[in-house]
Formats: sequence, C-alpha cells, structure tokens
Amino acid sequence: AVDAVSGRFYVDPDEQTIQSITAFIKQRTLDLQALDALKGKENITTDGRKIKIFANIGDRKDVESVLENDAGGIGLFRSEFFYLGRQEAPSEEEQFAHFKEVIERMAGRQVIIRTLDIGADKKVDYLGLQEEENPALGFRAIRICLHQPEIFRTQLRAIYRASVFGNVGIMFPMITSVEEVRCIKEIVREVREELISERNPVGNPELGIMIETPAAALISDELAKEVDFFSVGTNDLTQYTLAIDRQNEKLSEFYDPHHRGVLMLIEMACKNAHQNGIWIGICGELAGDLELTKTFVDMGIDELSVSPAKVLLLRKAVRML
Repeated sequence: AVDAVSGRFYVDPDEQTIQSITAFIKQRTLDLQALDALKGKENITTDGRKIKIFANIGDRKDVESVLENDAGGIGLFRSEFFYLGRQEAPSEEEQFAHFKEVIERMAGRQVIIRTLDIGADKKVDYLGLQEEENPALGFRAIRICLHQPEIFRTQLRAIYRASVFGNVGIMFPMITSVEEVRCIKEIVREVREELISERNPVGNPELGIMIETPAAALISDELAKEVDFFSVGTNDLTQYTLAIDRQNEKLSEFYDPHHRGVLMLIEMACKNAHQNGIWIGICGELAGDLELTKTFVDMGIDELSVSPAKVLLLRKAVRML
C-alpha cells in the first residue's frame, strides 16, 4: 500500500493497517468534498472582513490549477522560469504571447507578474553573471534589471502590450531604496511612451514592489508613496532578517518565519501601506501557514497568495475566523 500524503510505503500490510488506510481514504474523500463545496464562496471572516486569496504560478500550464481551485487571481507570476534552460534571453514576442495567454485565460481576474528575479545561483550564461560566494546578497533581481536595462525593457514592453487583455499588476523584487523605485518608474514611463509612439495598445497596470528586505520594510512609509501595492516575500524577508542562508541545511533549525522580528516588519509594512492608501499582500510560504492566518487578518493584510492546491484550505481557514 502507498500513502502518497505522508510519503509512506507499506509492504504486505496487516489487516489493522489496511483498515486504518481505508478509514483515512474515506475521511480524505469527505474532506476534499467539503473543500470542493467552498468553490464560488467568498473569502470572508465571521465578522465580515474580506480577504483576497490568489495563487502563485511559475508557468502558463499552472493556470488550469489556479482556475480549478477557484483562486481570485494570480498573486505571483514568477517570470524568471521563462529565462532558464535556454541559450539566449526570450524575445519580446515570446514573452508577449506567454503573458497574453495567461492573462486571457484568467478572464479579468488579476494577474500580478513579478519581473525577472534571478541571480548567480541560477546558471544563465547569456546574462554574464559571475559566480558569487553569497548570491543571496549579491547581483540579483532588480539589480540585474537596472544594470542590464535592455533585458528589463524587453520584458516590460511584453507585459505592457499583454496588459490590454486583462487585469494586470507588475511587481519588482529585491527593492531596498526609494531611488531604485524612482529609477524603475522612469524606465516604465519611457517604455510605455515608446510603445504608444509605435501605436501599440497598452494597458495601465498597477505597479508594486516586493517587501522582502528589512530595509524595504523599515522605509515602507516612503516606498508606499511611490507604488500602488506591496507584496511581502516572506521567504527572503525571513532569511535577511535572521541573517540565515535558507539554502544552508546546517542552519535550518534557526530559520524561523514565525520569529517576532519578521512579523513586526510585516506589520510595519502593512500599517504604512494602509496609511498611504495602498493595499498589501503576502506571497511567500507564510501566506499558506494556517497558524498565522488569523495574525495576518488581524494585521489588516488584504491579500494572501499561495500555491493553487492551498487556495481552498486557506478559504476554509478564513471563513472560520
């Protein structure tokens, strides 16, 4: 017998084990039916607070799962996977077609595309990245985009052209300063004006940033004045706040996303977002941590974005608060 949930394999199970597995299957079926019944229901707490529950994806093939699980939108479209496993950067037309397909299939539900988030830990020869001792603190994400603007502009052109086909947001990773955001906005303005001058239809996507460094959280009051939304990347925020490389197995016991310091930074960003009239979401692993759902709702987090398979579980948790 195989238990794919817990990853166990039973050789020649006895009668008691078979009965236990059979009972588990029956209960599992009932649980899945109960979750399925939540499709089409609102993500609303017992006291009337509404929370957006979106899904994270890395490829257009994931959209089917997003729709099957009734997510309200895509809160994180990881665009970097389109750059991997190839000899040259994807063209504007390739990216445009890729984004357009996802946006159209979502049929008006918001799609938030994260711009290229990659570093020296990924082998992408055409970017010319040199090996680094600590790539997590090195030349990555928005730093690469600002240093290689032709790559960045091509991606932005594709997104802006595709944005006319639905409800789109763009978010920029690894932000640490207001100056970075203003530089990004200037490039965005130039790209949009260039497309318009070429008579290309363009949309007007929301522009947001990832809050995944302590610096961004600490100056979130200033950053909130520059953008339309925040999205907290809890994986990196935890890593940078606790000074722990999450790829280092020797440090895994010290990697604590529930650390009070991490939660305080999230709460600070949430408060500053709302004081400046913008919304804030969470798209890291903590978004799907049901032990923290009430904490995030009480903070005032507006959106939680999780893997498609966790959407209905999170909806159930929210509706029970």
